[in-house]
Amino acid sequence: MTDGKRSVFAWVDSHAATLSAWHQVIWNYAEPALREYRSAAWYVQTLEAAGFTVEAGSGGMPTAFVATYHNGNGPTVATYAEYDAVPGNCQAATTTEGPRIGLSRHAAGHTDPHSALGISTLGGALATKAAMERLGIGGTLKLFGEPAEKLRASKPIHAAKGYYDDIDAAVSFHPHWSLPLCNTTIWETHCGVGYNYVYTFTCSDPDGWLAADHTGTSRKNVHYAARAPGATDALVLFYHLNESMRRSMLPASGLWSFNEAILTAGQATADNLVPQLAEIDYMVRADSIAQADLISAVMDNNAEAAAKAGFCKWRKTWVSKSRGGLANHVLARAGYRNLELVGAPTWGGEAVQVAREIQRNLGIDPLERPFLAATEVLMDPEAAELTVRRFLPEVQEHLTSDDYTEYTWHCPTVRMYVARPVLAAPPGFRYPAWVQNALGGIPATIDPTIRTAAKAVGATLIDLLTDSDLLGAAHAEFVERTGGGIGGERWQAPLLPADFKVPHQLRWPEYVTTARGEEWCIPWREDE
Repeated sequence: MTDGKRSVFAWVDSHAATLSAWHQVIWNYAEPALREYRSAAWYVQTLEAAGFTVEAGSGGMPTAFVATYHNGNGPTVATYAEYDAVPGNCQAATTTEGPRIGLSRHAAGHTDPHSALGISTLGGALATKAAMERLGIGGTLKLFGEPAEKLRASKPIHAAKGYYDDIDAAVSFHPHWSLPLCNTTIWETHCGVGYNYVYTFTCSDPDGWLAADHTGTSRKNVHYAARAPGATDALVLFYHLNESMRRSMLPASGLWSFNEAILTAGQATADNLVPQLAEIDYMVRADSIAQADLISAVMDNNAEAAAKAGFCKWRKTWVSKSRGGLANHVLARAGYRNLELVGAPTWGGEAVQVAREIQRNLGIDPLERPFLAATEVLMDPEAAELTVRRFLPEVQEHLTSDDYTEYTWHCPTVRMYVARPVLAAPPGFRYPAWVQNALGGIPATIDPTIRTAAKAVGATLIDLLTDSDLLGAAHAEFVERTGGGIGGERWQAPLLPADFKVPHQLRWPEYVTTARGEEWCIPWREDE
């Protein structure tokens, strides 16, 4: 082990309690996509205090940032933090089901959890900076603040605006989400294409639907006149047309999916008037850009048809376009070697007590080994790749989607998965979703993930800063895979224009402060 890696490991060990406390801050903020105001401000303040130069609001995104530490000549390496939470997943860090105090269960909560993702990479970056200072390691270290991953909304914008152009290599980390991608690195099958857009239907002249109804009622008396179906009808029809498309196209390809969420327009007290505005957000996951473009075009046709039926106008607002990932075997192997140095996370006595208490509260006998065994062992990336590919069509190149893939087209990038706590189950038993969310907020259960990931990320950053042969080999593979590097014949350019502006003004869910106090944007009752 090199002195740089020893320094990283020692820093993480000596700051374990600090990292744990920091994680509680972000986990409890639990701010959803594009509304991570307090979380982003906390990161900016913390990084500035640690000696980084920070650009807040990078790329025109209010909750994004870029933190830079420069220590003389050398490579420029990067990692990133995420911190967006998921609406409808508010859960306290307890062993029983229930939302955080003062909030509805419909409020946002960390599911993956991105709170641990961000604190892990922050810890790895700060440990790397400390090693650079102590050992005189030259180079530039960047930590990006990447909001709204659930919308794929920041990394495509940073990429399009040139923020990744000077990076020599990057490290991506995520708490594991599915086996066998646990305590490993991605070998070949990276995440795929992700498109996100919002369709808006507006009905500005509902009483102009007909010049007059069959009774000859005046248009001026809108309570009696024939009125247009309106924006809500158009949205519902649009939704059903898309569901028909899903049934028709999904069996034919098997490689893509999409999900939707209706954004509220606050028209619940509009008497019996026609709703004039309705919006729906779609997240499309596909295996290729061509596939995603086809889906998008069909949905545009559906929107046109639905708008005509509802006597509405429609528009489409792009939120993001992210490319599928580009593999780099050199860095995948290097990142995995560092996971081998660190070792898989383990869940000790206090974590075991927490796990058994959850099991008792759910009415099952506590297990002697309550955590899933696979979370405490390493999986070689090539072995993980073979296991993943067993379930995929031969022609499929990618699996699911995540916008870290934007980094892969600008520099060699490693994607690292470290286990999060997952409980073992008796035969036939399935844990409710709140259990996973709670385990991501209880310090005894989530801290091993954070410590392991921080060390592995930091050690890999040290390799990239100090091992010119490794960096050279990774760059050579990048050039070969892109057919000449950036701008090469197989290189994919950013899918968004350089002047793209994040649609921050749309009705994204958020916490609000009213005369009733601070609450989730959907009002709630004590007896809910």
